[in-house]
Amino acid sequence: MLFLLLLISCSPQGGDNSPICCYNDNGEATDWFYLYKLPSNKSRKFSRGGLTYLLMDEGSSGWNSGKWSVNDTSGALGMTLGQLYSQGKNYTDVAYVLYNDQKPTGGAGDKYGGRKGHTKGVVLLDHNQGFWLVHSTPAFPPVRDAGQYSYPHSGAKNGQNFLCVTFPLEQFHTIGEQLRINQPIVYDCDVPQSFAPSVPALAALCNNSHVKTASNRSITLTSKGGTDFISFAKGAAFNDDLYQPWVAPTLQSDLLVQFWQNTPGTLPSDCKRGWKVLDITQVSPDSTSSFQSTKDHSKWAVSAQAAEAGGGWLCVGDINRNQAEEKRGGGTVCQRHAAVWKAYRNAAQECQACEHGTIQC
Repeated sequence: MLFLLLLISCSPQGGDNSPICCYNDNGEATDWFYLYKLPSNKSRKFSRGGLTYLLMDEGSSGWNSGKWSVNDTSGALGMTLGQLYSQGKNYTDVAYVLYNDQKPTGGAGDKYGGRKGHTKGVVLLDHNQGFWLVHSTPAFPPVRDAGQYSYPHSGAKNGQNFLCVTFPLEQFHTIGEQLRINQPIVYDCDVPQSFAPSVPALAALCNNSHVKTASNRSITLTSKGGTDFISFAKGAAFNDDLYQPWVAPTLQSDLLVQFWQNTPGTLPSDCKRGWKVLDITQVSPDSTSSFQSTKDHSKWAVSAQAAEAGGGWLCVGDINRNQAEEKRGGGTVCQRHAAVWKAYRNAAQECQACEHGTIQC
C-alpha cells in the first residue's frame, strides 16, 4: 500500500506539483533503483553507441535490460534528472546541489580536483521529499541552466554505476552533513531561503562550507518507502582507504570492490588487516556482458558472502582504492537486500589474489 501511495503522489501525470522522486524505465515512481551503464565494446554491436544499461529497482528480482539509452529523457536516469530541468517547475519551490570532481565546465583538468573530494552526485528536493543520486560519471549532469537533460561523452566509453534513492524531507539535512564531510566540488546549486530551516547543512554546502576537521561518519538513512541505507562519508582527514579499515569491519564482511584501476597508486587486495578486501578484475553483470575492471569506471562493493538472513550488502559510491584518494573525501551508500546482493555478487567474476595472480571471486 505504501508503494502504491508513492506512485500516486509522485506520478509524472501529477504536473508541476508532483513530489520529486526516482523513476524507473516505465515512468513509475520508485523508492530506489540501481543502474549499471555498460562499457562500450567494439566486439559487440551496441545499437546505442555504448549507452546501454541494466536496471534494478525495488520491484525487481535482478537486473533487467534498460529499455532506453542513458541519454534518453524517457529512461530511468533521464526522467529522474529531468525533474531538475523541467521548465514548468517553480524553482523557488525546489532545492538542488550538483557536485562532481570533474565538473562539466572543467572536466578532467579541473584545478581543484586534487584537493577536494573525489565524489559525484545530485541532490534534488521539494518541501516534501526528493532524491539523492550517487554516481561515478565525470562531467555529469549538466547545470540546470542547460535547460535539458543529457549524458556526456565522458561517461560513454566505460562502465558507470548509479544509485538513486527517494528520501523524505527530514533526511536531507543529514545527507547535507555527510556531503560536507566529503568536501565535494559543488558546480551548480540553489537552496532557496525557504529551505534553510529544514536543510541548513545543504544550504551551507551550497555556500561551499565544508567540515574540514571531520574524519569520517556513518549513519543510517531511511528512504521514503521505509528502506534503510547506510551512508559512509570520509573527509581528507581520514587519510586511509574507505573500504578495508572502515566499511568492511562496520558491515562485518569481507568485501569485493570494483573501482577505476587505471591510475598510479592503485591499492592491491588486502588480506592482512582483519576483514579481506579483494579488488575485482573481471565483471559479468548478465549473460551477454563481460568485461575487465579496467573498462569499468564504477565504484561499488559487495559482501563476499550473504548473511544467514536478510541477504548480503551492496554499496555504491564515488571513490577509488587509490593512494592519492586516501587523502581525499568520498563515500559510499550501502543496502542489505537479497536480490540486489545476488545481482552484484554474481557480477564479480574474478578478483586479484592477495598473494599473486587472480582467483574466482
